[in-house]
Amino acid sequence: MARGEHHRIHAHDRLQRNRLRVAQEAARLMSEHGIRDFHRAKLKASERLGILDTQSLPRNDEIEQALREHQRIFQADTQPQRVRRCREAAVEAMRFLAAYQPRLVGAVLEGTADAHSAVCLHLFAEDPDDVLRFLDEHGVPFETQTRRLRLSRDESAEYPVLLFSADGLPFDLTVLPTDSLRQPPLDRIDEKPMRRASVSAVEQLLFEDGDDDLERKLAALR
Repeated sequence: MARGEHHRIHAHDRLQRNRLRVAQEAARLMSEHGIRDFHRAKLKASERLGILDTQSLPRNDEIEQALREHQRIFQADTQPQRVRRCREAAVEAMRFLAAYQPRLVGAVLEGTADAHSAVCLHLFAEDPDDVLRFLDEHGVPFETQTRRLRLSRDESAEYPVLLFSADGLPFDLTVLPTDSLRQPPLDRIDEKPMRRASVSAVEQLLFEDGDDDLERKLAALR
């Protein structure tokens, strides 16, 4: 083997090892310290490891894969139960909020929820104040924020977010216009349309909890 080819292969292997190390450290930070932002987690991980080459920064889907592996190894006794509890709570909330056609999104749907994860729902209303009034009328105290979501590679918009707690779990509700039911925003992990699940789909996930074929089940929600 030529010397140049040997160096090229060695450099590629080192790059791949570094990407894996950063992904694993980012996953650990997300799991143990509650960091929710993939970009922040990978930058913090690369800094902690002293791996500052931008080519060694893993993609978001690599970090998510490492997060699943971290949970499988270190949280096998608690994390699946946490996901189930959050999905059960999501079903209750979605029934309560049925008038706004709720959809479950995020870590609870994907099965990567942990002690730091909120139950994230998308609600749909032409007037977001309708949702605020509904919560007020039912005595649900909440905080308001805004969130910017990407609608396409070139377009993004801000939407109201309502935060509250129920039964010891945090809830995060993003209120979108009704036409967003047909066009989900882009997922922060793979930039594909975000996976969302109706209450009946979440109930089906709970029913199939013993089935380990997660990718097949989630693919059916696209």
